Amino acid sequence: LIIRCAALLFTSALGLSAAEFPPDRLTTFKTVDGLELKLHAFEPAGLKPSDRRAAIVFFFGGGWSGGEAKQFYQQARTLAEQGMVAFSADYRVKSRNQTTPFECVHDARAAIRWVRAHAAEWGIDPNQIVASGGSAGGHLAACTAVIVDGDKASENATFSSVPNALVLFNPVLDTTEKGYGAKNFKAEQQTTLSPCHHVRPGLVPTIVFHGTADKTVPFENAERFTRLMRAAGNT
Repeated sequence: LIIRCAALLFTSALGLSAAEFPPDRLTTFKTVDGLELKLHAFEPAGLKPSDRRAAIVFFFGGGWSGGEAKQFYQQARTLAEQGMVAFSADYRVKSRNQTTPFECVHDARAAIRWVRAHAAEWGIDPNQIVASGGSAGGHLAACTAVIVDGDKASENATFSSVPNALVLFNPVLDTTEKGYGAKNFKAEQQTTLSPCHHVRPGLVPTIVFHGTADKTVPFENAERFTRLMRAAGNT
């Protein structure tokens, strides 16, 4: 599943606008303080509720402060054309909602949980759900799998918010001064949502794409996360 997702994403054409890849429909996965958070859904042809398709949920980047779901429209459409059910998720950000990365992670967890809870309606296999994203969105995807604490009591614990695989693009994997985004956390919180500091055995299969020339999110973080994952016996 993870290899198929990664390979197909690289088949996307470059230089096209999000407007050329409109979603098939929008559905609300969470309402908080009167705000409806949407999943922008891309459906494969012939999708039936009786299907058991793999699914992927993308989270946009923007430093937990900005960004839009349309960032991953092209990738979502590409995977839908190959038979997956693909979603690009909204989540609250600082510039629009005065939130912190903690609320962003809560929203990401809620998105994965919603997809699993509604899998039968959407023709999705609840055991083949991928979390993906870029930069801060990659951080959110990673947190859904790596950070075990943090779900709000109001969330429906009947369905797990942990995905079955991760596809991460230039993800924030260390939120201390050695990584990216430390200023968004109090000193005592800097490792609370830092994936590198929570690696353990039994984490889901993961693939990370990161460029050595990245001047925003240190490439070393991706290398370190990979070493830690392998040392823990993860794929």
